[in-house]
Amino acid sequence: MGSVATGAFGTVPGLMLLPYLTDTLGVAAVLAGLVVVLPKAWDVVLNPVAGRISDRTVDPRGARRPWLLRAGIALAAGFALLFAGPDLDSRVLETTWVLVVFLACASAYAFFQVPFVAMPAEITQDYGERTRLMTWRVAILALTILLAGATAPVIRDAVGGRDGYRVMGLVMAGLILVGVVGAYRGTRRAPIGAVDPGPGTLRDQLRVVAGARDFRLLLTTFVLQALATGCMLAGVDYLAGDVLGRDRSATVLFVCFVGPALLLTPVWSAVGARVGKRRAYTAASLVLALGAAVAATAQVAPTAAVFAAVALVGVGYAGCQVFPLAMLPDVAAADARTTGENRAGVYTGVWTAGETLGLALGPGLFALVLALGDYRSGTTGDVAQPDSAVTAITLGFSVLPAVLVVASLWWLARYRLDDELDQQTAHPQESA
Repeated sequence: MGSVATGAFGTVPGLMLLPYLTDTLGVAAVLAGLVVVLPKAWDVVLNPVAGRISDRTVDPRGARRPWLLRAGIALAAGFALLFAGPDLDSRVLETTWVLVVFLACASAYAFFQVPFVAMPAEITQDYGERTRLMTWRVAILALTILLAGATAPVIRDAVGGRDGYRVMGLVMAGLILVGVVGAYRGTRRAPIGAVDPGPGTLRDQLRVVAGARDFRLLLTTFVLQALATGCMLAGVDYLAGDVLGRDRSATVLFVCFVGPALLLTPVWSAVGARVGKRRAYTAASLVLALGAAVAATAQVAPTAAVFAAVALVGVGYAGCQVFPLAMLPDVAAADARTTGENRAGVYTGVWTAGETLGLALGPGLFALVLALGDYRSGTTGDVAQPDSAVTAITLGFSVLPAVLVVASLWWLARYRLDDELDQQTAHPQESA
């Protein structure tokens, strides 16, 4: 249920906020990119702090659960306001509204997501069970991303104009609230584990986490792939309207991107159980990169071929969500076994900071590509774009993400914890 909240907030701003700024408020592409990036960049600082605070929270409900409710309700309220800015007849004031409210949303999200991601390492100590738990989480995440990402443009277009964005924001805020309350109530009987954050300041804890080699490698891989995903999400609306030129194709593209995850998440889980998480993660990454590269033909290929390429991206994306989330608790648990201290909150704080940075920089990087292509902003959503802008949209959606994903594999290839855990599973007595 927590994935309902994280999926909605993680998807809709990345999909809708940049077009809202450039094509409804008339904000220049570079400035719009900064508005999207800066609040998320703030999370890079805030997420480790949120993790440290949740590690040190003392509450009969557990260290994490109170934050699910407090921060989750604040997140839903903030999201309802994000697209609900009044008509101020000033581009500066309207842009400032978006920046301030999005900053408040990002702050609330940090205090929801970090405890939420930390909980699996405390709910179960079993290596295989964590993969199964993450499989369910990613399946619900994919369903939510599909639901939110596919319906948000439909709601906007059905109502039209700024009112369309306002109604869409209210609906998505309600969806977030459902996930928040469900996660809080649904974990009331779950094992909460013993949280012992260990001695030292936050800086001391971060220094220890930074010294965990496998964690650094896994995080770098995931951040680069989050950057690639952020570029593609930001480009969906632009690719649909300015390259494909088809009504409702944004929804179809998004369904192609996320839909395979609903069917293939259990398949990737089975592959991981057979060949190991790292090898399966590598395979999923290559499939994602291949699909993105094929999407570079969007300007000349039939629309159906573009949809098929994006569906191939979705096949890889399913695995690229399952495995890093299943490997993160392994890293935190290995540290706890070695040190006797539970730093899951700090690990997940740094992790979610990296993920947030990647997903935030993705739209910012895509906005920079738009600016280099001379993209023309407006307030009506139907501004004719030069050929250079159309080419920039295509490359920013396809080639750039493919290169980022392939580059990330340099770090993943050096991750070794998965091999060690496989040996322990195969030879438990020798490991003991």
